[in-house]
Amino acid sequence: MSAAAHAARRAWAEPGRERDLAVQALKAALAAWVAWAVAGWWLRAPVAFVAPWVAVVLVESTVYRSIAHGLQQLGAIAAGTVAATAVGLLLHDTVAAMAVVLPLAMLLGQWRRLGSQGIYAATGALFVLTNGTVSAMTSAARLGEALFGAAVGIAVNALVRPPLYLRDTEAVLRDATEEAHDILRDVADGLAAGHWDAEEAGAWHERALRLHRLVGQARSTVEWSRESMRGNLRRRRTGAAPLPERGYDDALVVLDYAAVHTAGVTRTVLEAAAEDRSAPRPHPGLARRYAEFLCRTARALRLYSHSRFGDACEDELREAVRDLRGTLAELRRDLVRSTTDDPDEVATYGTLLAQAHRLSDRLLASAT
Repeated sequence: MSAAAHAARRAWAEPGRERDLAVQALKAALAAWVAWAVAGWWLRAPVAFVAPWVAVVLVESTVYRSIAHGLQQLGAIAAGTVAATAVGLLLHDTVAAMAVVLPLAMLLGQWRRLGSQGIYAATGALFVLTNGTVSAMTSAARLGEALFGAAVGIAVNALVRPPLYLRDTEAVLRDATEEAHDILRDVADGLAAGHWDAEEAGAWHERALRLHRLVGQARSTVEWSRESMRGNLRRRRTGAAPLPERGYDDALVVLDYAAVHTAGVTRTVLEAAAEDRSAPRPHPGLARRYAEFLCRTARALRLYSHSRFGDACEDELREAVRDLRGTLAELRRDLVRSTTDDPDEVATYGTLLAQAHRLSDRLLASAT
């Protein structure tokens, strides 16, 4: 109850996920009420319950999804209803008809074109066979009610505050970039101070692995937001612009590189910090140089985030990337001078250097 009260306060106080969920719930209830008021109260249709049932489930998270799922659901209901009506009229026995129809309806529900709505083929068949005498007139009325309910559900979702998720998209992208920045800064501070604590290194690596999940969430949110713009009338009223293809896709690529780089760095540090380590620890001078590179990388990521999702700072970003490339060149020269013939040491330094090059190249391409 405490969590529910907190969610209610947030929904009332500010825009966010809680308010979006509350609005969608109210819209679904409105769609069901309208469908029943027309079909059941006004027209007194014989199977009026089908209209609100279809309407309430088609108030989806996006207008596009309401339309797509509506078409799939109507197709599934029609197929199940027609099959059950034909077999019911032929056999005149409900138990025998169910034994014949339901396996076919369940198989039909697995058809790829029906997607997640395939189960409604079996549901439609059950409504026909378990609702008294089977007749073609009642089945036709049932299909008409389903069509009317779908129209009401789609119309309510499209006309009454259709959902947009642009706010969530930028927030998730900013959060993922900020987390990458924080991890790199923490690792840099530890390397600069000469801390080789295995427990601390393990915590850094766990955070780096969670960063991969954050990037995946960001990618899903971008796709969700783009879908919410399709067929959305509210976009025209509010002047919301479509998601910039290059900007958001480029941000996801940069975050992918940052996540891979961060996981690689923290894994290398974790292996070097272990008591029974298989990888050698970098020389203190090289560790400080690499810490400087990580600091500059973290700053470049933060500036990149601001340039894409906040204040315009393109010049600062380009300067930061140039500094990053300069630091990387110095680091490379130091590694070449300091590396011995030890294969483990060469592998450790080579991994760090390769990951650094990939991320800096990606930031350079994005900043220009």
